[in-house]
Amino acid sequence: MLILKSGSTVGTPEKSAEDCDTEPPEHRPAAAKVGARQAHKSDTSSSKSRKYRDEFIKYGFVCHVVNGIQHPQCVVCSEVLAHESLKPVKMLRHLTTKHPSLVSKPAEFFRRKEGELRGQKRVLTKQTTIPAKAQRASYEVAYLIAQAKKPHTIGESLIKPAAVAMSRVMHGDKAAAELTQVPLSDGTVSRRISEMAQDIKTQLIDAVKEGKYTLQLDESTDVSHCAQLLVFVRYVFKEKLNEEMLFCTPLEGACTGEDIFNKLDSKLKEEGMSWSECLSVCTDGAGAMLGKKKGLRARVQQVAPHVCFTHCIIHREALACKSLSAELKHVLDTAVKIVNYIKSRPLNTRLFATLCNEMGAEHQGLLLHTEVRWLSRGNVLSRLCELREEVRIFLADQRSPLAEHLSDPDWVARLVYLSSVFGKLNGLNMSLQGENTSILTLNDKVQAFVRKLERWRERAEAGHMDMFTELDDFIEENALSVNIVRASVADHLQSLVDHFKKYFPEETAPERHDWIRSPFTAKTNHLTSDFEDALIELSSDRTLRALFDAKSLDEFWISVRKEYPQLSAAALNTLMPFGSTYLCEKTFSALTYIKNKHRSRLNVEDDLRIAVSKIKPRLDLLLIVVQHCS
Repeated sequence: MLILKSGSTVGTPEKSAEDCDTEPPEHRPAAAKVGARQAHKSDTSSSKSRKYRDEFIKYGFVCHVVNGIQHPQCVVCSEVLAHESLKPVKMLRHLTTKHPSLVSKPAEFFRRKEGELRGQKRVLTKQTTIPAKAQRASYEVAYLIAQAKKPHTIGESLIKPAAVAMSRVMHGDKAAAELTQVPLSDGTVSRRISEMAQDIKTQLIDAVKEGKYTLQLDESTDVSHCAQLLVFVRYVFKEKLNEEMLFCTPLEGACTGEDIFNKLDSKLKEEGMSWSECLSVCTDGAGAMLGKKKGLRARVQQVAPHVCFTHCIIHREALACKSLSAELKHVLDTAVKIVNYIKSRPLNTRLFATLCNEMGAEHQGLLLHTEVRWLSRGNVLSRLCELREEVRIFLADQRSPLAEHLSDPDWVARLVYLSSVFGKLNGLNMSLQGENTSILTLNDKVQAFVRKLERWRERAEAGHMDMFTELDDFIEENALSVNIVRASVADHLQSLVDHFKKYFPEETAPERHDWIRSPFTAKTNHLTSDFEDALIELSSDRTLRALFDAKSLDEFWISVRKEYPQLSAAALNTLMPFGSTYLCEKTFSALTYIKNKHRSRLNVEDDLRIAVSKIKPRLDLLLIVVQHCS
């Protein structure tokens, strides 16, 4: 290295003994040349250990670190030299060759240049950082727009102006100006949503391909009269069962079982998914789905005979509930007429609301009944029962013949019964809805309800109506005989029992799945010898008993699949199939909200995927791709 005497200039360095290797070899003695060669080897082997020293500023160089290695950087031209150039002679050569007019400048001059260089770096860093952050913000906002099911134009028309306005008020014009760099145009938001949806789909497909899966599917028509096929998948990933939307795609043609199969089959092949890994498919009971000759079921079982089909339990419950005697159906139809008389006329609706307000009623309106939404029956009749006195007065004022029914205690008693029983049926329906449900759990709930119906029928025949609180109170308050409704109630309850048993036949051996529900207490004599031995071993493990108490049923059986693969596989084959098409029905509601009359031309799949998916897009990965492309 060079040692400078105090006050010496940059152009007149004084050599020390250790810096003789910087002298040209032709001016050195032979012995020195040999030593220089040895020193050169040593210097080369230790070149990576050169360190920058503050005094190098006299040559116009500062330290610039790249990948943890120091490099000299010229403060005049910003050129970065190799690490091996951290030698005074090489830095001096650069200064003399590139900037000869600055050789005699003092160190203070180069320090000022150093300050200018650092300022340029800060500006450059700021200029490159803000766009990267703006890109990230663009993705984040687009994600929120899709999750909220909002139009893509809201980013530029509302969100960005609102953010700029808030930032200007809170932090000033400078911060507001930075927010204007966030790209949120309609096209940009659409592109961001598409990229994130594709990333979510990629993650999903990769996870599904790791093992077995089950499907639930349904089709419905959107606002543009386009039939949409919606498919959900259930699969094991990260030690638990997951449910995600696999795809939503338009259906062409007449939407026959053949059309549905062709679309489903092509989509699975497109994603590299095999029918051999599919365990079951859950659909509604439409002929196109479950037809034994031309339906989806028949076509799937031609290519995958092992796939079992399940009929949506919620749909079956709806079918079982539609049984009504002629007498009770007349009461229901009349009640619907009363409601529609008031609700279908705006003037009547306003007048009735005024009457309810004057009478201090809790509610000021009735609920409209639609046959499609059969669950509305319970709510409609319940509200009508609550406001029956207000309705009677209103109909009498309007001179409507319907008022006579609300003055007939026999008719009102049957109305109150229908309100009560439909309320209980609604409660069953709600309990069957939800995510991560299994066929075992749903069937248990239905069988429990059937047993309740049988008990209620027995009590009704005996003249007890306490299981229907509203009916029991009405009979007591009006000093009526229970005989006015006993036969009607008992007959209807028996009809419900018969229809439920038709759509939900009892299993021939209901205990055959007990070992899955309760592996530590269930009897094992109906299992094969291998299964029984494995289950005995499992049930004797106290650690697993604690694990069973802490985890859900599916999580427990997934957690033991390495230790007890046969038991786990058999249990999961029962727990994985969907019991209902609830997820499809729920997502169709989201689809209707997203693809409305104002956005009827939208390709809804990407927006829908982000709106309903639990998988998060990998924004860091997407940003790397965007920055690389730019």
